[in-house]
Amino acid sequence: MNWDDLASTALVGTGRRPYHGDLLADAAVEVARRRAGRRLATPPPPEEGGSVTGEEQEAVGRRAAERLTRVLGGEYERLLPEWLAAAAATGRRVPPYVLPELLDRGRRDHSIRAHLGVLAGRRGRWLAGLNPSWAYLLEEPTGETWELGSPADRRAYLRRLRAGDPGAARLLLESTWESETPDDRAEFVTVLADGLSAADEPFLENALDDRRREVRQQAANLLARLPGSALSRRMAERARACFTVAADVIQVEPPKECDRAMERDGVKAKPPRGIGERAWWLQQVIARAPLEIWGADPAPLLALRIPDWDAEVKTAWVRAALLQRDPEWARAMFAWDPIADLLTVLPPGEQQVLAAAFVREHDLDSQLIMVLGGVSPQWREELATAVLAKIVKVAGSQPWNLGELVKLAGERVAPALGELAARYSTEPAVQQVAALLRFRADMMEELS
Repeated sequence: MNWDDLASTALVGTGRRPYHGDLLADAAVEVARRRAGRRLATPPPPEEGGSVTGEEQEAVGRRAAERLTRVLGGEYERLLPEWLAAAAATGRRVPPYVLPELLDRGRRDHSIRAHLGVLAGRRGRWLAGLNPSWAYLLEEPTGETWELGSPADRRAYLRRLRAGDPGAARLLLESTWESETPDDRAEFVTVLADGLSAADEPFLENALDDRRREVRQQAANLLARLPGSALSRRMAERARACFTVAADVIQVEPPKECDRAMERDGVKAKPPRGIGERAWWLQQVIARAPLEIWGADPAPLLALRIPDWDAEVKTAWVRAALLQRDPEWARAMFAWDPIADLLTVLPPGEQQVLAAAFVREHDLDSQLIMVLGGVSPQWREELATAVLAKIVKVAGSQPWNLGELVKLAGERVAPALGELAARYSTEPAVQQVAALLRFRADMMEELS
């Protein structure tokens, strides 16, 4: 049946003009053909490997599909990544008629692509082969194995294996390392961050000699996080040569050159625009040197005077806390400068405690929004009530300034707190938060 027949059937009604097949699915295929700029042949039969029928995955339920359509239509549009993540976790697929719109969204928004590989199903991958703009889907995980999967499938497989048996994952990677492409090697190294241990050091140390710079950088980052690694010791020696602590002063002498040994250990020789070479080398050396060389408690160090290089050293401490995933230093550096990224080093519960205190003590501005953006979702009652109180306070003086805070609260507060928000205040902005939380609660129930 051609497009005109499909449209006529939809308009006249299937009761008067019966359609033997899946009307919405076939319409979606025709939309895909038209978006691809051409009419394409009927999909190949199953034995030719290109069938779009016989999906192994069950589709999400009708109510869930209807809500997805509403979100795609603009109702709480920013919830799309949450809907996709929740649906992908169930192992189900989206209905065919939303595929063209979703594939177009994925073309513009890279953050949703990982879920589309599962949710699009066989029909989605077939469609992706028809339109070059959708070809990115063919590189996303589909659930295939290490031997047969795409690069994204193989990364996903390696992550799952790493979570259950870190040593087996490393040995599997070692067995194919020499035959992997440079791009894949760079991606695979990052997987070793989970379950990182001293057993990984020999492999990572060898990776420092890889031809690909990104591989060397990732390996150096992981070795810097590994207590007692040879790279940590080398960086500690370089850092100690750069500073002395006397009385209430930290005297700093940055490296005079960046030699090949430093570059092998992950120090980039060429600085970004606006940063001097020695300052750049100093930051990188301190960031990868073990934080323990500064002593057990970082708080007193922040009170010391650092002539000439104060900003560079403290910026390096922030980078070190992030790179080495050190909670004590992240906590101290957040107190010095509340950078949202530092919260990611801390457990979700502590993130929320610090963020709630920050919300209570600071005015609503871009920094407060950034701090809240760094807190893991599903905010609990303490942070939720702090944010609701801020909304009520600001509504009385600057209601035009509330838009992003209201959206963020509705998207990040745990949906179960919807009734708490509804009872908290009759202020319209608070009721907007409550409405969004109810929408999310219903969304999750439909996908459960």
